[in-house]
Amino acid sequence: MAKTLSQLADEIYKEALADGEEVTKEEALEMAKMELGAKEIKRYEHSEQTEKKERKPRERKVDEEKGHLLGCVKNLLRGMHADIIKVKTETEIEFVYNDNHYTIKLTKHRLKK
Repeated sequence: MAKTLSQLADEIYKEALADGEEVTKEEALEMAKMELGAKEIKRYEHSEQTEKKERKPRERKVDEEKGHLLGCVKNLLRGMHADIIKVKTETEIEFVYNDNHYTIKLTKHRLKK
């Protein structure tokens, strides 16, 4: 249940008198306005930025199955007298065949959970 401005001011005035503080009705009304206003204001707190921690380099997992498949493709291309330019880990082969530049990229699609 929300209190009205005058109810809150009366409550603040009575609490101040009980604590032995000298407060006028006008001052209690001002305090009540500030208290109600403070409830409407949203505060967003930010933590202090600290130095970023250096991440440890993750060890890359080599996919043996993909490596085997790409190795087979590489042997096929050699048999077709293609000029292999670059092999990128077990994912990609770049080559030239009949004066045309190609790239084959192997993507393993995982099962949906």
